[in-house]
Amino acid sequence: MNLNRDTIKKLLGLIAFAILLYVGLQNTKMVSAALRYVAGLIAPFLIGGCIAFILNVPMRFFETKVFAAIKPVPIKGVGKLRRILSLLLTLTVVLGVIVFVVFMVAPELYQSFAAIGREMTQFTNRVPQMLAEARERLPMFAEEIDKISDDLLNIDWKEIGQMATDFLQNSNFLSSTVSIATSVVSGVANTIIGIVFAIYILLQKENLGRQFRRLFYAQFPEAGVDRFLEVCNLTSVSFNSFLSGQCLEAVILGLMFFISMSVLKMEYALVVAVLIGVTSLIPIFGAFIGCIVGAFLILIANPIQALWFIILFLVLQQIEGNVIYPRVVGGSVGLPSIWVLVAVTLGASLAGVLGILFAIPIVSVIYTLLREHVRSRLRARDIAEEKIK
Repeated sequence: MNLNRDTIKKLLGLIAFAILLYVGLQNTKMVSAALRYVAGLIAPFLIGGCIAFILNVPMRFFETKVFAAIKPVPIKGVGKLRRILSLLLTLTVVLGVIVFVVFMVAPELYQSFAAIGREMTQFTNRVPQMLAEARERLPMFAEEIDKISDDLLNIDWKEIGQMATDFLQNSNFLSSTVSIATSVVSGVANTIIGIVFAIYILLQKENLGRQFRRLFYAQFPEAGVDRFLEVCNLTSVSFNSFLSGQCLEAVILGLMFFISMSVLKMEYALVVAVLIGVTSLIPIFGAFIGCIVGAFLILIANPIQALWFIILFLVLQQIEGNVIYPRVVGGSVGLPSIWVLVAVTLGASLAGVLGILFAIPIVSVIYTLLREHVRSRLRARDIAEEKIK
């Protein structure tokens, strides 16, 4: 081996990496604490980047389609005006959808819980009467019924209150509550900062892209940067297509539920359809959240209809999961149906909800890169077309 300057640098870098890896493995608690600290510092910017990436999809549509007519006007600053108008319209649409869903679903949930509270109150008041009727009809169990009645009428609420107080004092309930409240406040603050950061990114995305390209080309080999930017562009296209396909699939599923529930004259057809459409933005499994809430709403009004709703959901979910979703979402990202199901299953197993959201675009990118690599290798080895058909 020729120990030139480049080889020595590589060896020193390898040795330094091995030492850092060894020290890190020996101090896993310190490393994990440092990683958590760094993650907390950059959390608002990561959130802002994700928000900007998602909002860029509708914003690009408004900028290139809705406000495209502004482009030919030779006035200084018109480009910035088009960008600002597109961003404002995007924020208005997203906020409008959120407000629409909240104000449609929240009142129905409130009424359902209020109905449950009224039923429980009426049931509590009817208990003594029910026990008296049971004592008259079942005299052979009169002693047991009298005992149940005495236990219900002579509940020591003071003792129950003391037990609850002792539980709160002797457990870490209060500290856990403070910790949860702190986390919620921190999450809200990070989200607000992230939204502001996302707005800055969307307003200056070309400048930011130009700055990063200059930095990469200045520090790394040109061929490597070209390949890296190509993969980034492929990833961006895949994620944009995935988001568009996911929204289209959510609209289709919501319409399916609205039409079928309206035909069957079920309660809360529009509310449940909107709820399932919104929750189905989480691939494959998100609609089950809407099913649980929808079944709860219908259960309060009509228990028999709730059972039929669950059966209807299972039928439509099978159609959506095995026919519509792989074709709409898989087709939008260029991923075959079978690999869509594989990606969602693996993503759910590895990282839960986040894994589900990011699995399909990531697998789509890997699939595209692997397909290009296989095709180039087959051409380089001059494999006959008949052998691979």
